[in-house]
Amino acid sequence: MPKALIIGGGVAGPAVALFLQRAGWDVEVFEARAAPDSFGGLFLNVATNGLAVLETLGLRNRLVADGHLCPYMEMRSGRGRRLGIVPNGPAGAPERGSVVVRREWLNSVLRDATDAAGIRFTWNARLDRIEESGTGVTAHFVDGTSATGDILIGCDGVGSPTRRWIDPAAPEPAYTGLLSIGGFARVDGLAPTPLTQHMVFGARGFFGYLVRDDGTVYWFANPAKPEIDRDALRALSPDTWLNELRALHADDPYPVPQILDTATGPIGAYGIYELAHVPHWHRERVVALGDAVHATSPSAGQGASLALEDAIVLARCLRDEPDHESAFARFEDLRRPRAEEVVAYSRAIGRHKSVTSSRFAVMIRDALLPLFLRGAMRDTRNNHLYEHVIPWERSHPGS
Repeated sequence: MPKALIIGGGVAGPAVALFLQRAGWDVEVFEARAAPDSFGGLFLNVATNGLAVLETLGLRNRLVADGHLCPYMEMRSGRGRRLGIVPNGPAGAPERGSVVVRREWLNSVLRDATDAAGIRFTWNARLDRIEESGTGVTAHFVDGTSATGDILIGCDGVGSPTRRWIDPAAPEPAYTGLLSIGGFARVDGLAPTPLTQHMVFGARGFFGYLVRDDGTVYWFANPAKPEIDRDALRALSPDTWLNELRALHADDPYPVPQILDTATGPIGAYGIYELAHVPHWHRERVVALGDAVHATSPSAGQGASLALEDAIVLARCLRDEPDHESAFARFEDLRRPRAEEVVAYSRAIGRHKSVTSSRFAVMIRDALLPLFLRGAMRDTRNNHLYEHVIPWERSHPGS
């Protein structure tokens, strides 16, 4: 039985492990974190296409049980004017819309499935280097341990050491100029927002929120800032971020200031990075997927879903192709065009978030956006982004 070493235990790692086990592989997952974090990564959007992959794994219903169904996004100006409503999923099919969930809940649903399947999951395993021979590949970890398999799959995120091993000249992620800062809150009297996430183009920054049925608010802000080192971001206290955001959004409409005034619990702060084009996704016995080779901003809500798509496609290729070299090449051929299209689409959406350089620019944006958004609920041109369904079963014998 061939063995795959999977580096990264977030979204793509456990998913590809589950699919590869179905295909007859022995798999082991290695995660750099020392333990789960209930609020790690705060929350994210799982799009319709990502939910389809989870359905194939039999995990969709469990995920949605603690999610906020969100087929609509309502856009408002910094003065509170409604600019329009756009679909968060295929236009004209709200019953197949996307869902917002805590990131660690998605991770937990996938991890519980790997545990139930008997897949080994090793924590505190930070990759140090990769060593390849003619018959296998070895992952060496910072703590001095190692593991050997037939192939190594890098699901290790935007800062991927696997990507750099595949191609030492690979491009570094490009900073978009925006931070993503978010957390949770509870505002007295603020009603739930069923089926909807609200987006506010504030006078000095972009802000989004939703309210769960129990009154819990999920909120995020995207301030435009010079690039800040990741360690420096982590060193800043929650009060530092909240004080800055309260000043930035002080003039924005209800309930934005109130959400920031009642924020409780952890505050996450991350730079938003993109990888528009990585020339090489694989080398010899090593392949990378997900954010490691096509990191996208969260503006289109597709990052986790693209990773899930990668997982099922790579496993299918390893199942159906005669060897790992052919499988890796086929995987890249199938996935690159779609992934790069979504990265570009997300970048285009993100540009609207940062047009706050002057009062005049804000006025122009708020005047034009209703024109752009008019008819968005009936505009099916982007439906293919959500309706991309990847079957697991072969369509006919030998396919």
